[in-house]
Order: sequence, then C-alpha cells, then structure tokens
Amino acid sequence: MNLYLVRHGETAWTVSGQHTGRTDIPLTPHGEQEARALGDALATVAFTGAFTSPRQRATRTCELVGLNALAAIEPDLAEWDYGDYEGQRSDAIRAQRPDWSLFRDGCPNGESPESVSARADRVVALIRPLQGNVAVFSHGHFGRVLAARWIGLHVSAARHFVLSTASLGILRYESASPNDSSIVLWNAVPVSTAARGLHLGLHGGPVADTKAIARWDNEGGETLSRKPTNRTGVSHAHPAQ
Repeated sequence: MNLYLVRHGETAWTVSGQHTGRTDIPLTPHGEQEARALGDALATVAFTGAFTSPRQRATRTCELVGLNALAAIEPDLAEWDYGDYEGQRSDAIRAQRPDWSLFRDGCPNGESPESVSARADRVVALIRPLQGNVAVFSHGHFGRVLAARWIGLHVSAARHFVLSTASLGILRYESASPNDSSIVLWNAVPVSTAARGLHLGLHGGPVADTKAIARWDNEGGETLSRKPTNRTGVSHAHPAQ
C-alpha cells in the first residue's frame, strides 16, 4: 500500500511562524489555492481511503483536494499539543530556553515526544493493513513524526524531515516484506504552487524561477532560500544562513 501524506495548506500562523497545535484556524486564500493545485496533481490517483486530522486546516485541505467523501476523522492525526508554547515562535521560545528542541523536550503542559510517537504508532497500525492508495491529511510536526515512525526511527529523528505547506510525501509498505517500509517521495508540491519556494515538480518540466521562500519547522518558522533550478525541473532549497 501507498500512504499519501499531505500537510495542510498555508494559514496565517504558518506565515507568522507561530506554533499551531490546538488553535483551529482556517487556510488563507493562498492556502486554499495550494490545496486545489495539489488536488489537480493527484487527480489521476485512485484512492481507496483517506483520513484527516479534525482541525479545519486539515479537513479543508482534504475537501479541496477532493477526498472529503472518502475521508474519516482520525483524532490521532492532530498536530502536536504545544501546551504553554501554543502561538509562540521558535525564536521566542529559544530566547528563554536556548537549547530547547521540540523532538527531545516536548512542551510544558503539552505533549511529550513519547506521547506524539505513540499517536503516530497508532496511525501506522491503523493504516498498514489497508490496501491500495490511502491519503492522510495532517500537520507539520506530526507528519514528520509519522514518517520517522513509519520507517522505524526514533521520534528524535523527525527533526531531519522538513514539510512545507500543502506538501506531499509517499510512504510505502510492502505486505510481503514488513521490514521494508520506505519513503519514496518527500516534501513535494505541484509546480503550479511553487511560488513560495521549496518544491519538487510532481509533473517534471521546468519550474518557474521565483525569489519567494518556503516556511517550515513549526507551523511556520525558519525559512529556506532557493537554489537555481536544475535540468530535471527539480528545485532544491537549503536553510537560510
């Protein structure tokens, strides 16, 4: 089976870089555009099922992609509960705790890494017995943990996975080889929505040159700078200095 992991589209707090866990805010108009473009890119994929976080930014992304008729709400797909850090930016948190790491320390009065890892494991157990192409609509930090746990890595490894808004990852599970779970695509967005920076061309072909940036890490956060497009139509981004 193939798990199509989708992070929701842009919100006001992904732009401002604020941690967005329980806060239930809508997509921006650009976020809705991102989701529609992803739906266009996935239009030829035959899905056998879909699951979505209960937060409206995820359910709306699912609807705009065109899979709401298939989707079931799965509470375990909700974003990390940031507790006292809800609504804060990473730089503000680190001004008080310079060595703070979400994937190691969790959040005061919120979720621990172990709790989020356990939720991800329950999602894996829910999805792995299924057949065909299954879509999951979730969030930046939880999606990173889900990918790490899918391939058997410790939750701390999720810090190495980056997810842009309205991005797609494909996780694969071979039922005949249960130890061979894999990530076959990661953090890709359709070329038509690449105006915000980090992207992979799902359809190939040239990617439009843009000076824009992608935001990542929390529900917004640090920025990525663009590198020139290469001949394959794939544009790579690296952390801004």
